[in-house]
Amino acid sequence: MEQKTIVITGASDGIGAAAAQELSDHGHHVVIVGRDPQKTRTVAEELGVPFHLADYADLAQVRRLATELNEAYPRIDVLANNAGALTDHRTITVDGFEKTFQVNHLAGFLLTQLLLPQLIESRATVIQTASIAAKLFSDFDIDDLQNTRHDGGQRAYGNTKLENILFTRELDRRYSEQGISAAAFHPGLVGSNFAHGTKSPLNFVYHTPMVSKLFTISPERGAEQLVWLATSTPGTDWERGQYYEKKKPAKSAPEAHDGELGRRLWDESMRMVAPL
Repeated sequence: MEQKTIVITGASDGIGAAAAQELSDHGHHVVIVGRDPQKTRTVAEELGVPFHLADYADLAQVRRLATELNEAYPRIDVLANNAGALTDHRTITVDGFEKTFQVNHLAGFLLTQLLLPQLIESRATVIQTASIAAKLFSDFDIDDLQNTRHDGGQRAYGNTKLENILFTRELDRRYSEQGISAAAFHPGLVGSNFAHGTKSPLNFVYHTPMVSKLFTISPERGAEQLVWLATSTPGTDWERGQYYEKKKPAKSAPEAHDGELGRRLWDESMRMVAPL
């Protein structure tokens, strides 16, 4: 099997760490990115892989991360945009954006843009960790990307997971002919630190022992689709530009299939992160 250089963000725990373990065990050159220095370093040392740090609530750190990755790795075969968060209340980052929107969409969008020349040269696969929350919780308004109508929580989270799918489809539309292969996926209800400490009902589902035992899966199972997308052949094993659940193309919210909405989200995101 061809060894690939695979960059995974949000890899200090959960499905990111599990995917890093699996891919490293299969001989791939895995690079992990995390926010928490201690947790990220611990995972990296256990796997014997390089790591980089970046807090997605600060776009200056995302820009620094992109510079580090471009300089350290002459080739990136897979970029897995897996970092994300759910917050209780609407807060504004140092960059002036609503935090859920920035962490879950805008920071990953910026990183992808800054790595794009290398990704095109590498004919890379770009993977977005989306969620069924896009279908269940979103209340999307392209003119309200800052989620002013939602005080954080599930609606804001669902909107950003919808944005992950729209970004995937638009990335495919713009760059598939230049060699980029893009896909998004729902990992399932994974037993991890997700939503821990929040007031969201999802905290009850994920972190109440009896409930979580019934409804959640292990990070290793949740990582299976990420590993599959990273190691299989685009256009043969899976269709470019699609959203997947259980390794099959799946329907999300109706807005996820709106090409014009994807174009507007892309253009507005570019405006927000300018200059690149």
